[in-house]
Amino acid sequence: MPMTTSSHPVPAAPEGGHLTRVAAPEGVSPGTGYSHVVWGTGRFVAVSGQCSFDEKGELVGEGDAAAQARQVFENLRRCLAAAGAGFEDVVKLTYFVTDVAHLPAVRAARDEVIAPDRLPASSAVQVAALFRPELLLEVEAFAIVPVSG
Repeated sequence: MPMTTSSHPVPAAPEGGHLTRVAAPEGVSPGTGYSHVVWGTGRFVAVSGQCSFDEKGELVGEGDAAAQARQVFENLRRCLAAAGAGFEDVVKLTYFVTDVAHLPAVRAARDEVIAPDRLPASSAVQVAALFRPELLLEVEAFAIVPVSG
């Protein structure tokens, strides 16, 4: 007999969509600016952590968290597009910041590209440093793209 990890039924994705987002599962305090749980059906896409480098490899926004965040989300957009995905397919974002004071800038850049009713699950981690000292943040993404056919 197959093993299951839960005796709770898993609801299907909403009609017309391939992803389900739950902002506040029963018994869990609602998240502010993220969904606690996101699941779906389709092709899984993992995007490596993106930093604020332009297409020439030059840093954008030295010392400016907002400018770096905007470039990071532009890089994420381009990476997702390379996989046939968009921000509407993102199920998880992980933010690595050198100072939690940068999170409002990261959230503002995210809010420019992701609708408030489509917020992914997310985690934010303050790190001592990134791989170059002028980098203030890095963001990675996981997405699920619908499979046609």
